[in-house]
Amino acid sequence: MSILNRRTILKGLAAAPAIGAAGAVIGMPHIARAAEFELKYGNNLPLTHPLNIRAQEAADRIEKETKGRVTIKIFPNNQLGGDTDMLSQVRSGGLTFFTPSALVIATLVPVAAINAVGFAFSDYDQVWKAMDGGLGAHVREAISKVGLYAFEKMWDNGFRQMTTSGAPIETVANMDGLKIRVPVSPLSISMFKSLGSSPASLQFSEVYSSLQTRIVDAQENPLPIIQVAKLYEVQKSCALTNHIWDGYWFIANGRAWRGLPPDLQTIVAGAINDAGLAQRGDIKGLNQSVQADLASKGLAFNAPAPDSFRAKLREAGFYSEWKGRFGDEAWGLLEAAVGKLA
Repeated sequence: MSILNRRTILKGLAAAPAIGAAGAVIGMPHIARAAEFELKYGNNLPLTHPLNIRAQEAADRIEKETKGRVTIKIFPNNQLGGDTDMLSQVRSGGLTFFTPSALVIATLVPVAAINAVGFAFSDYDQVWKAMDGGLGAHVREAISKVGLYAFEKMWDNGFRQMTTSGAPIETVANMDGLKIRVPVSPLSISMFKSLGSSPASLQFSEVYSSLQTRIVDAQENPLPIIQVAKLYEVQKSCALTNHIWDGYWFIANGRAWRGLPPDLQTIVAGAINDAGLAQRGDIKGLNQSVQADLASKGLAFNAPAPDSFRAKLREAGFYSEWKGRFGDEAWGLLEAAVGKLA
């Protein structure tokens, strides 16, 4: 698979809101004979995001290797509705494939949020040890119980970082009383309260204006989101905290998946899992280029040690509480990859 041009990716991400519905569908070239299995895949990302580029490569490979028996049409950029809508559609069978973040699918499968436990992962080696190993298998089994099939390899959404308009975040002491915007997620709210800050759950569309008017003084997101949303215009510093890692589960409607003959399942799964591995490399490279771009625009970076943050979360009972919520088995699988938390 080809290496993506990061400048093209960033340009496309920045232009994403301007993509019209009619021009946003990507799929297979017209073929004279209708495919035996015509599958639909929806997601919430623009055409030029690595997820869509790699998914299209997978779709091309699947059509070729199945000799036209299977085609996949991709509907990017929320064209079929928001995350809640697409999750409902993939459950009902109106949509064959969907890539929700772990926090989205956690509304159906609570244990799927376990990868977003605060300061659990030190680096990507630990992430993939867990999600390609026992913990990922445990979550996939839970997903199967709600009528969905989860492919083996998660796709990457990146680590989340914190930005502030005032003093940089260097230790957990800087979190005390900090007004920070967080997603509408019980796990995120719990974590930031445990760190001593004052989290405010706001829709992403409100983040820039809330920072500009000082309703909040800080926010947290992966670096590409900080770049695309131009949050560097209203923030001074970025702490590379890696406090939460999130990824996308590539899921399928269970009935549709079981309806594919075994030989076609093997081809489809192989192409999608290989594309996911390639996408992970794309995101890693994209984060590096985005950090350099943000620094050139005046955003100052620092890399706090995670020790004081983890100690505060332990002291506040955060890890013990969420161990109880996720269950001993899932928590044990997480700690097998990252070490003792609770």
